[in-house]
This record gives sequence, C-alpha cells and structure tokens, in this order.
Amino acid sequence: MTMAHDFAAARPAAQHCRELMAHAIGRGPRPEERAVLLAAWRRDLARLLAEELSLLLSGDRLAVNVPEPERLAGSAVLDRIGPVAANSLLRVGPGGETALLAFDFATAIALTDRSFGGDGKLADDAPDQLPRSAALLVDAIAATIAGAITRASLDELPSMSGAVLGGEVIVRSESAGRLKPFDRDAPALLFDIAIANHQGREWRCLLALAEERMARLLPAPGRARPDGERPRRQPADPFTAPFADVPLPLHVVLAEIDLSLARLQRLAPGEMLPLAMGRQVPLMLGDKLVAYGSIGTLEDRMALRLTRFPAEGPAR
Repeated sequence: MTMAHDFAAARPAAQHCRELMAHAIGRGPRPEERAVLLAAWRRDLARLLAEELSLLLSGDRLAVNVPEPERLAGSAVLDRIGPVAANSLLRVGPGGETALLAFDFATAIALTDRSFGGDGKLADDAPDQLPRSAALLVDAIAATIAGAITRASLDELPSMSGAVLGGEVIVRSESAGRLKPFDRDAPALLFDIAIANHQGREWRCLLALAEERMARLLPAPGRARPDGERPRRQPADPFTAPFADVPLPLHVVLAEIDLSLARLQRLAPGEMLPLAMGRQVPLMLGDKLVAYGSIGTLEDRMALRLTRFPAEGPAR
C-alpha cells in the first residue's frame, strides 16, 4: 500500500485560474475579479486553518498553504485520492455546498501521533485500517476545516479566532467514490493543502469540489454572517472526548527472567520455569511505566492494588 505518496502532483502544469472562474452563477464579477476573490479566499482559508488546526496538534505553530486548484475531471480526482483513504464529505459555505476532504492513512496516523505529543513523522507504511484514535482525530480535523471554509466564504471575516461557524461532516468513508462528491465526468477543482509546523514536519490533504460550486463559495459583497457563533474552541485535551474514549491496553509484569538462547531453543511443553515475583509489580502502557501495585484478589478475581506512581507521575 503506497498511500503516503498518492497526493503528489501528477504533472507540473495544471489548469487553474481563469477557466475555473468561467462558471459564473448569473451576473457577477468578471473573470479577472473572480481570480482576485479566489486568491483572497485561499489566503483567508490558509490563515484560519493555521489558527484552528494548531489547537488539535499540541498547540503547534502551523503554516498552511492552500495553492491554486487543479482543474480535473471528477474521475481523475478520485484516482488521485486512491481506492482507500480517510475521506469526509463536508457541507460548507453559507449555501451548504458539498466538498470532499481526503487524508491518506499514513498522514492520519502521523497527525494523531503529533496530537498526543509525538513528532508526527510519517511512517514508511500504513495499516489497512485506521486505529480508532486516528479516525477520531480525522473527524475533528474535518469538522474544523469545514468551519474554516465557511468562515473564509463570508464577506466580512469574523475576527474572533477559534470560532467554528457553520460547516459540518456529513458522512465518512474509506472509499471516496462511495461518497459521490461530484459527477465523475464533470470538471472538479482539487486543492493540495500543505500543513507544516515550525519543526519541519509537513502533512498534506486533498480538498476537492465540483467546479460549479466554487463560485458560490467565494465571498460575495453583503453576504450575511451566519447567526449563533459557537464558543471559542479550546486546545485539544487527551483527557476529554473524543480522545478520552479511546481504549488503551495496559499490562502488568508479574516477573521477568533471563534465558540463554540455547536454553530458549530447548524449551518444550511441560517444563517448569521458576519465577521470582516482587512484592510490587509494574503496571505498563506499552513501554511506559504507569504505576506500581501489589497482587491480590477482588471478588474471586485477581486484582492489582496501586501502591505508588513513578516520580514523574502517571503516564500522559
């Protein structure tokens, strides 16, 4: 599986700009004016995403680039995304336009690692199925991007940072084709968005929508701001939903023994290995020490009574 490289540009030159704006809806700005509106929309969206997504990625200082879109047939966009990805169908803009957002699995896992304080490095390979933690984070990012697109589409950009106005995730699927985001034979616009932090990590996602919808997303003079601004978003907290609901496998190490390789090769069913169990045994999360405890029973079941935590406190 080569998800990590599916989003690379297929050719150096893409058709942008004036063709994109040729699809005016009724009477509106001239093509050159629409090109200016599109450039401003891209800048506003990039700034909003840098502000909003930093809250989900351990408070990272982010730089986001929303480039000019490529104009492709809908089928070519789906081919670029590939058969399996973390896809979300979004409802965005004051008019409720639909757009498709796609992350490859390797990027989704790297972003999840960064959200929990890791370095966010992309792995060389990716699993066939997203872990639940990564799926939850993609949902949160998709909702944030949907809100940012809606805010960028307003004539007067709201000044409060962290607010999410409108926009939502309609449905998700690993198959972009099943979401039917646009007609396969009609022209679509593809934005290859780059998200980078100050440590040099870069993550990419694809945003795509039918070309005819783009004109309705560009800010129009006098377009009213939606009512009911949501409260300011707080930085993502691993101890609150949705991350707090992710199951974490803990294990207790009762004893450890050393065996030579020769002795290990001679092991056979029925052999007895003496174990020296300490009075306190470690409770582990992966290779991270969580606490120490003593072994006992609770209602006819084995149990661990926690006795102390390491000096740095419980694993976080």
